[in-house]
Amino acid sequence: MEVRQKRILFGRRKGKPLRKSQQIAVDELLPELEVNLDCDQIDLAALFDGKVQEYWLEIGFGGGEHLAWQAEHHPEAGIIGCEPFLNGVAMMLMKLQESGVRNVRVHNEAAEPLMEKIADASLDKAFLLFADPWPKTSHHKRRFVTDKNITELARILKDDAILRIGTDHTDYGAWILHHFLRSDQFEWLAEKPQDWLVRGDDWPQTRYEAKAVREGRRSVYYRFRRVPRGS
Repeated sequence: MEVRQKRILFGRRKGKPLRKSQQIAVDELLPELEVNLDCDQIDLAALFDGKVQEYWLEIGFGGGEHLAWQAEHHPEAGIIGCEPFLNGVAMMLMKLQESGVRNVRVHNEAAEPLMEKIADASLDKAFLLFADPWPKTSHHKRRFVTDKNITELARILKDDAILRIGTDHTDYGAWILHHFLRSDQFEWLAEKPQDWLVRGDDWPQTRYEAKAVREGRRSVYYRFRRVPRGS
């Protein structure tokens, strides 16, 4: 029998106590939207009741500002959001209740176990926005952007699918580029500085980016294309 190595989840799972309305959202809405990983492979069509045409993934959605905006503006896309921090999940659920959108599903854990359950070439778009940079050298192994995770993202993304990554941390920004530029599975879509220094109208600000702006840090916005298989 195969014995799986237990995953270590770095970072907090929960912060300050949830407000009553947040706790109600977690108790009532999260069970409806939570992705069940008790399967060999996720049936994306069944997960979204066959009501969407595309499948997107957001890794570490924080308070859900970006995810909720994208879901509201793109009803044709079924979006899976991964976020281990319960307080962030509660904030996002409240946004979904306010807007009434229902094309979101939630994984309240690290993204890696979920990605393992997604079939090859299934996703049309993915986002990794302002992930923890784990700035200490001894903590670099905890960063999401690794060769292994890049390979896994390449596996589950369709040919020509777009991956967006944002960060306000200079060292992590360089780390991200270093890892993706040495991958033959992704192409960096940048020809001039504005291509990575400007978000664009369809890339709303997150609260983590807003904090970076207040504190005087410049963010970068990378766009990568999944190189077609066999190219």
